[in-house]
Amino acid sequence: MSINKVGLGKMISEKTGITKKKSMQFMDELLETVKQELAEGKKVQLVGFGTFMARKREKRPGRSPVTGEVITIPEARVPVFRVGKRSEPYD
Repeated sequence: MSINKVGLGKMISEKTGITKKKSMQFMDELLETVKQELAEGKKVQLVGFGTFMARKREKRPGRSPVTGEVITIPEARVPVFRVGKRSEPYD
Protein backbone atom coordinates (compact mmCIF):
# COMPACT_ATOMS: atom_id res chain seq x y z
CA MET A 1 0.00 0.00 0.00
CA SER A 2 1.29 3.47 -0.77
CA ILE A 3 0.35 6.95 0.35
CA ASN A 4 0.28 10.17 -1.62
CA LYS A 5 1.10 13.74 -0.59
CA VAL A 6 -2.48 14.60 0.41
CA GLY A 7 -2.78 11.44 2.51
CA LEU A 8 0.51 12.18 4.22
CA GLY A 9 -0.64 15.75 4.93
CA LYS A 10 -3.83 14.41 6.48
CA MET A 11 -1.90 11.98 8.68
CA ILE A 12 0.46 14.73 9.86
CA SER A 13 -2.53 16.95 10.62
CA GLU A 14 -4.21 14.25 12.69
CA LYS A 15 -1.04 13.35 14.61
CA THR A 16 0.06 16.91 15.38
CA GLY A 17 -3.27 18.66 15.80
CA ILE A 18 -2.42 21.33 13.24
CA THR A 19 -4.75 22.06 10.34
CA LYS A 20 -4.50 20.07 7.14
CA LYS A 21 -3.73 23.33 5.30
CA LYS A 22 -0.78 24.06 7.62
CA SER A 23 0.56 20.51 7.28
CA MET A 24 0.38 20.79 3.47
CA GLN A 25 2.17 24.17 3.59
CA PHE A 26 4.89 22.58 5.74
CA MET A 27 5.34 19.71 3.29
CA ASP A 28 5.44 22.10 0.32
CA GLU A 29 8.15 24.19 2.01
CA LEU A 30 10.11 21.10 3.02
CA LEU A 31 10.08 19.71 -0.51
CA GLU A 32 10.94 23.09 -2.04
CA THR A 33 13.88 23.47 0.36
CA VAL A 34 15.16 19.98 -0.51
CA LYS A 35 14.88 20.79 -4.24
CA GLN A 36 16.79 24.06 -3.80
CA GLU A 37 19.58 22.39 -1.85
CA LEU A 38 19.92 19.62 -4.45
CA ALA A 39 19.99 22.19 -7.27
CA GLU A 40 22.93 23.83 -5.49
CA GLY A 41 24.74 20.48 -5.32
CA LYS A 42 24.21 20.01 -1.58
CA LYS A 43 23.02 16.95 0.35
CA VAL A 44 20.05 16.90 2.71
CA GLN A 45 20.58 14.34 5.46
CA LEU A 46 17.80 13.34 7.84
CA VAL A 47 19.45 11.13 10.46
CA GLY A 48 17.50 7.92 11.01
CA PHE A 49 15.58 8.38 7.74
CA GLY A 50 17.92 8.93 4.79
CA THR A 51 19.86 11.28 2.56
CA PHE A 52 18.74 13.18 -0.53
CA MET A 53 21.48 14.07 -3.02
CA ALA A 54 21.96 14.97 -6.67
CA ARG A 55 23.95 12.60 -8.83
CA LYS A 56 25.36 13.23 -12.29
CA ARG A 57 24.01 10.89 -14.96
CA GLU A 58 26.38 10.66 -17.94
CA LYS A 59 25.14 11.08 -21.50
CA ARG A 60 24.08 7.76 -22.98
CA PRO A 61 22.57 6.26 -26.10
CA GLY A 62 18.82 5.82 -26.21
CA ARG A 63 16.06 5.10 -28.67
CA SER A 64 13.15 7.34 -29.66
CA PRO A 65 9.91 5.57 -28.67
CA VAL A 66 8.12 7.16 -31.63
CA THR A 67 10.53 6.53 -34.51
CA GLY A 68 12.89 3.92 -33.06
CA GLU A 69 15.79 6.16 -34.09
CA VAL A 70 18.97 5.96 -31.99
CA ILE A 71 19.48 9.22 -30.07
CA THR A 72 21.90 10.57 -27.48
CA ILE A 73 20.36 11.34 -24.11
CA PRO A 74 22.28 14.30 -22.65
CA GLU A 75 23.96 14.24 -19.25
CA ALA A 76 21.81 15.42 -16.36
CA ARG A 77 21.82 15.85 -12.61
CA VAL A 78 19.15 13.64 -11.04
CA PRO A 79 17.87 13.45 -7.47
CA VAL A 80 18.53 10.25 -5.54
CA PHE A 81 17.56 9.06 -2.08
CA ARG A 82 19.61 6.70 0.07
CA VAL A 83 17.85 5.09 3.01
CA GLY A 84 19.50 5.75 6.35
CA LYS A 85 20.48 3.16 8.91
CA ARG A 86 18.01 2.44 11.70
CA SER A 87 18.50 0.58 14.93
CA GLU A 88 15.00 -0.90 14.73
CA PRO A 89 13.27 -2.43 11.69
CA TYR A 90 10.37 -0.77 9.85
CA ASP A 91 7.19 -2.74 10.53
